[in-house]
Amino acid sequence: MDISPFPEDYRGSGLLLHVTSLPTRYGIGDFGPAALTWIDRLAASGQKVWQVLPLGPMGAGNSPYQLVSTFAGNEFLISPDDLIKDGLLLPSECEGCSFPAEQVDYEAVKRFKNELHEQAWQRFLTSAPAGLRDAFERFCRDEAGWLDEYALFVSLQQWLGRESFLEWPDVFAKRDPGALADARRELAERTDRVRFGQFLVFRQMTQMRTYANSKGVQLIGDMPCFAAPNSCDVWANPEFFLLDPYFRPTVVAGVPPDYFSPDGQLWGNPIYHWEAMREDGYRWWIRRFRTLLQSVDVVRLDHFRAFAAAWHIPATAETAMVGEWLPGPGAEFFETIRQGFGGLPFLAEDLGMITPDVTALKDQFQLTGMRVLQFAFDGDADNPFLPQNFDHNTVAYTATHDNNTTRGWYEEMSQKHRNLVWRGLNQAELKATAVAPEMIRHVWASNAALAVTPFQDVINLGAESRMNTPGKAEGNWGWRCTAEMLEPANFVRLRALTSATGRC
Repeated sequence: MDISPFPEDYRGSGLLLHVTSLPTRYGIGDFGPAALTWIDRLAASGQKVWQVLPLGPMGAGNSPYQLVSTFAGNEFLISPDDLIKDGLLLPSECEGCSFPAEQVDYEAVKRFKNELHEQAWQRFLTSAPAGLRDAFERFCRDEAGWLDEYALFVSLQQWLGRESFLEWPDVFAKRDPGALADARRELAERTDRVRFGQFLVFRQMTQMRTYANSKGVQLIGDMPCFAAPNSCDVWANPEFFLLDPYFRPTVVAGVPPDYFSPDGQLWGNPIYHWEAMREDGYRWWIRRFRTLLQSVDVVRLDHFRAFAAAWHIPATAETAMVGEWLPGPGAEFFETIRQGFGGLPFLAEDLGMITPDVTALKDQFQLTGMRVLQFAFDGDADNPFLPQNFDHNTVAYTATHDNNTTRGWYEEMSQKHRNLVWRGLNQAELKATAVAPEMIRHVWASNAALAVTPFQDVINLGAESRMNTPGKAEGNWGWRCTAEMLEPANFVRLRALTSATGRC
């Protein structure tokens, strides 16, 4: 799916729903039967795209944007049902679990899944089919460039009992070659177990993507811009980040005061040493894109503006109000990536404080941008988020994972703001139950090549179903839909709208 740019005659639509939000009896969504049922619903309702959040191993706050590795996959999304099909688990080993239906209890899920994966690993060691063993060995060879470092990083975390590598003995934190060689020998069984988990993740992700493509549905994945401070990426490649001699960030990422926060957003991620990456030919990024594109068709570049310039915040700052914009890698980066891939299968998240240099970079490479209808209602007829102002080479949304649900957003706003919404949607008045369907209709009817809405808006859910509140450290990323929400009747109106607006 080459979307840079979309062909002039392309019209499509899709839904945003993270894999964790799918209904299963295991406490969290996964790559198994529930994902296939979801894909069936998308295809039956004429949707061409399923957009997900990052699929890597979650770090602080269970955030998919604070990953332990920007290469690895999230083991907690492995489907036990598919492991039963592979002969790695018995049905009886997956029974007796009880989890909340509409929220992910991450700690309980992690305990349960870790036990299952250990059982699967032991069965693999003793009785794996030859074909599965051969596939595992091939995966380990093909992905060794990132997999070996990740396996050692996780094994050291477990062995030392400390998640932060900054708290490890210096010989491990600062990667003494002799100490690491000894650790690889000492922890060989542990590292093989980590590799096996990643093998299962990528095997199931690939199967899910293949099924989606067979149904005419393509996957939009999501790549966090920055690596987490306590990640394998920073530990294994400190030369590519702005760090002090103790491997701590000298500056961190975030954004100044914006729509979501009057104090700005202080993310705490280290910022890239772009000059070192340029001298290396951006090979780290090329490997990163290549790994992700094994599992998805298109990559959403989170915080695209950082490739033009990023907000550098002193590491000691308590808020994001203090900082400075400093240049990113710019056009040279995308030209290098384009030469490496023969194209740019990217969607640029060009939201927030967008300056002319960011727009120029996006336009130079004809990258597809984003427009969010919830941002449109300030009374300005030239607001770029109004549907009549959308360029064709655009993915238009009612809302994203960072927004409230459209119904929740509307119910919490002032009457003055509601009046602006009515005017912007050409309505005399709108009840809270009518605003999400009306906004979906406007996005679907627009000139944007691709129209997307969170599934919460399709079934008209309120603020209790919000996925993330930016600036809030805890309590995010937990929402799940129930099996009843995926009943075909909930997609009938969407199918009719998609057909009527020429997006089927």
